[in-house]
Amino acid sequence: MSSLNAHPSPSRCWALLLLISAGLGAGLTALHLPAGILLGCMLAGIFLSSREIRLEVPHSLFVLAQGLLGCLMAKSLQPALLAKVISDWPLFLGATVSVIAASAVLGWVLMRRQVFPGTTAVWGLAPGAASAMVLLAGEYGADVRLVAFMQYLRVVVVTLMASLVARLWSVHPASANAEVRWFTVLSASDLGATLMLAFGGASLARWLRIPAGPLMAPLILGTALQGMGGLVIELPPALLLMAYAVIGWTIGLRFTRGILRHALRALPQVLGAILALIGVGILAAVVLTRVGGFEPLTAYLATSPGGADSVAVIAASSAVDAGFVMAMQVARFVMVLVFGPRVSRFVARRMTDRPRTQ
Repeated sequence: MSSLNAHPSPSRCWALLLLISAGLGAGLTALHLPAGILLGCMLAGIFLSSREIRLEVPHSLFVLAQGLLGCLMAKSLQPALLAKVISDWPLFLGATVSVIAASAVLGWVLMRRQVFPGTTAVWGLAPGAASAMVLLAGEYGADVRLVAFMQYLRVVVVTLMASLVARLWSVHPASANAEVRWFTVLSASDLGATLMLAFGGASLARWLRIPAGPLMAPLILGTALQGMGGLVIELPPALLLMAYAVIGWTIGLRFTRGILRHALRALPQVLGAILALIGVGILAAVVLTRVGGFEPLTAYLATSPGGADSVAVIAASSAVDAGFVMAMQVARFVMVLVFGPRVSRFVARRMTDRPRTQ
């Protein structure tokens, strides 16, 4: 510990960060925890920053990582998936709105109790992809460190519960993970076009100061180009690994001892809100089962307020309608992207105006 307190050179600090990140990322991935690499890198960054070691990820790398995440989300929005949403839109809308409304109400309650400052609690409970919600929250003035704490705590709790339910309920046991080919590239031209979209779209949006632009511009453009057949999004696992690592480090290295103490003090209330949100998802799943005739496990995973990426991994290894599950998850993610900033501003305005009216 003495070497840490002596503030070693930046090169040694980066080496230590890489070493700790690799160990934590590998361990969390071995436990089949989705986004294990991102979580491991974030925890490694938190550890170093809590030891008063200050490192900073280059801004250009962070912009590229956001762009790659936008491309990853766009890749999930296949035309067949969107058609499925349209065909069953009443069920999709009802289940999705109920979970989003519950998250907004719970976030408002935490705001009113002053658990976290500003709109942090609203973004922290937003039931979208966790990494995307963290990036969006920063663009709209929330404390990205506390949002990350809430989002990834929710991911861990929801993923563990969903994994347990899937293992107990599913007729077929989870299949073994397929071998990951980290550097496989099916088309060099598609990879080049994807990188141009990720970095070019993200940089342009940043230059134009579009809110959440580095994420949203590649997402919107990628979805449109992919739907028109003008782009095949190519994202080798190694490239996504680096993007998740950069996002995790950027978040983790922003933490301080004061922020950590604040987060731990709020832990019981945050856990209570997360469990309440899971309960609303279960109620929505019961409605889907009774009204829509879906299998219980399919409905549970579809309404589970975890990240779309984490639920996708569970659905792929379980006896469920994976298409319906992903359609629900992606539809909710898109709705949070569209309405999340408006809900955040509305709640913040209500909290600001409340003392004046009393």
